[in-house]
Amino acid sequence: MKRRVMLLTGLGAAGVFIVGWSVLPPRSRLGYPDTLPANEGEVGLNGWIKIGADGRVLLAMNRSEMGQGVHTALAMLAAEELDVPLSRVQLVQAGHDKLYGNVASFIDMLPFHPSEREPGTETRTVKTAQWVVSKVARELGINVTGGSTSVSDAWDLLRQAAATARAQLVGAASLRWRLPADELSVKDGVISHPSGPNGHFGEFAKAAAATPPGAVQLKDAKSWKLIGTPAPRTDLAAKTDGSAIFGIDVRRPGQLYAVMRHCPVVGGSVGRVDVDEALRRPGVERVVRIGSYGGSTPGIAVIARTYWHARQAAQALDIDWRAPPAGVPDSRAILRTLEHTARDAAEHGGGFTFYRRGDADPALRNAPRRIEAVYRAPYLAHATMEPINCTAQVADGKVTVWAPTQVPGLARSMAAHVAGVAERDVTLHLTYLGGGFGRRLEVDVVGQAVRVAMEAAGRPVQLVWPREEDITHDFYRPAGAAMLRAGIDAEGNVSALTITSAGDAITPRWMERTLPSLAGPVDTPDKSVADGLFDLPYAIPNERIAHVATRSGVPIGYWRSVGHSHNAFFSESFIDELAHALKQDPVAFRLSLLKDAPRHAAVLKLAAEKSGWARPAPAGRARGVALHESFGSIVAEVVEVSMAGGQPKVHRVVCAADIGTVVNPGIVAQQMESAVIFGLSAALHGRIDIVDGTVQQNNFPNHPIVRLADAPLIETHLVASSRPPSGVGEPGTPPLAPALANALFVLTGKRARELPLA
Repeated sequence: MKRRVMLLTGLGAAGVFIVGWSVLPPRSRLGYPDTLPANEGEVGLNGWIKIGADGRVLLAMNRSEMGQGVHTALAMLAAEELDVPLSRVQLVQAGHDKLYGNVASFIDMLPFHPSEREPGTETRTVKTAQWVVSKVARELGINVTGGSTSVSDAWDLLRQAAATARAQLVGAASLRWRLPADELSVKDGVISHPSGPNGHFGEFAKAAAATPPGAVQLKDAKSWKLIGTPAPRTDLAAKTDGSAIFGIDVRRPGQLYAVMRHCPVVGGSVGRVDVDEALRRPGVERVVRIGSYGGSTPGIAVIARTYWHARQAAQALDIDWRAPPAGVPDSRAILRTLEHTARDAAEHGGGFTFYRRGDADPALRNAPRRIEAVYRAPYLAHATMEPINCTAQVADGKVTVWAPTQVPGLARSMAAHVAGVAERDVTLHLTYLGGGFGRRLEVDVVGQAVRVAMEAAGRPVQLVWPREEDITHDFYRPAGAAMLRAGIDAEGNVSALTITSAGDAITPRWMERTLPSLAGPVDTPDKSVADGLFDLPYAIPNERIAHVATRSGVPIGYWRSVGHSHNAFFSESFIDELAHALKQDPVAFRLSLLKDAPRHAAVLKLAAEKSGWARPAPAGRARGVALHESFGSIVAEVVEVSMAGGQPKVHRVVCAADIGTVVNPGIVAQQMESAVIFGLSAALHGRIDIVDGTVQQNNFPNHPIVRLADAPLIETHLVASSRPPSGVGEPGTPPLAPALANALFVLTGKRARELPLA
């Protein structure tokens, strides 16, 4: 169970279920309600569940739904333990109580597998630093939807909350009917006894709130009726008929619209602004100078009666932009520097060593044969399908925000800070997100929207970034380079492996702009940039995995699968190079190194079997394979590719995964398909070029994504497991690029060591 505090009943000190850190007094002494706030006819049974008068189950939802199906998956956990139909579970937005916080799961995701490898002293130091930050963040109750942690974080917690509520309801029925509780059964939210009495949850809720649950046991997996089934998504109808409300769909009485225009130069600012032409345009209300909020680039916002009026006026502004005094970044120069840094650190043992086994450097020097290569990856934008937006209203000392955000608590804090009010005076309505991918872990647009709303005389204002502003002012996936070297002994075995990577540290920069009170004066080593390199499953006797943290001046942030997104390309492409250099089949070669990693071997074998690896590829095509673990899940992908008009054409992707217990196989397949398409877009086309401090890509014509006509057939196959659930939303992305690169090598004989591949 997660190391966190859970409130499961509202019965004073005895009703607080504690796991981990400490024993807290009853929540009422801390200024928090003991149960979910209840409207008329509703009864709260604990901090997660309340019961409606008609027997409906209302579940507090503390996660953002951004297409990953988490609202359905978490509702399934509660429905299973309560024995109610999924359709009878209604979601209500969780409050800002620290009960709902989970940032520890996001920051402190365990990247090591002690049963397979023991991290070195240096890495344990990193873990200690993260433990401290996580503990403080946990006490603050910071809530994050990210890191593929939503289901794994809620796995024990929500089932325990639901099972406790069920026990209270059954106990209340037992007392009313004066019948033994163990003779009562629950089906579809109705409690009954073989002798005839029956009633739905709503009839017992009030009494249940005062009934101790007694001993609570979770269902055995053999008794599950809902978990493990492809239950239809609960948001399907609303997203089909258009009634679902995303951030950009918010409409309030008297609403105005605003459009941002930022300084086009990274690190630049706003100088002189001629607003006369813009203010003469029809529908324009105000022009507002916007500073930097949450790390955003300063700019100008135009408020108007419609989005179109605001956008046209923003484009008409005559602005004198100012370049930063310290100079401007250039992405090509940065990549050259990163490659040089990685090479130099590899030769001289530099960088922070995240993992060490044996004595890699002497083993490498003494090896009869050495193989080495440098790999590079560019900056990447998120390009979420829903443009960056936020709606805010500031009136009578209160702030109301409607936001598609992955961090509602941090968004609320930002709104309070900008408006100069207490957080209790901020109401945040969390909408659906049209994609997050880490971009909506940022709260820059919330600060901007509140600042704009302060100039709107109490009227709500929806601030929208045009696509051009989004792509040119993102918090990008960092560029990176890695020097990989392997030693081959006289018997043809890999005797040593060193990987030295270089790139900007993400977590310190994110902490500076979103959690400045927890950001230290000196960066601690950031494991997120080395994820996927220091925890390789391969049994190589001598290893050293190090990273050099840089600071380029380019705004960077978390991107779907974070460091795994490019580190898998580095490591799995190089493993493939070793296989071909040793004239071994890529699958067989990997399996020979996985004798101590049976889970990884099982996933790889499944992918090979389902892809027909042992059979020749169709004429004109080739297959490539990659295996990678991220967020606790192991994924292998086999890509089948041909060349058409000089460009790669991916026909088929076979994905095998071990994600622990599968809550909803339909949603898992959707997420793997999503991750493959996302990864394929990046592998083929993704890049952000910065010239003279200005981002060159600005919309989908020069920042293309994979479209329907180019999408491959995607198959998902899952390894049966009784382990707790692990990540699903991100682990399908990292293996795609190396699997495609490895297939292209077989097809063309040319080894691609830099992304993108097209």
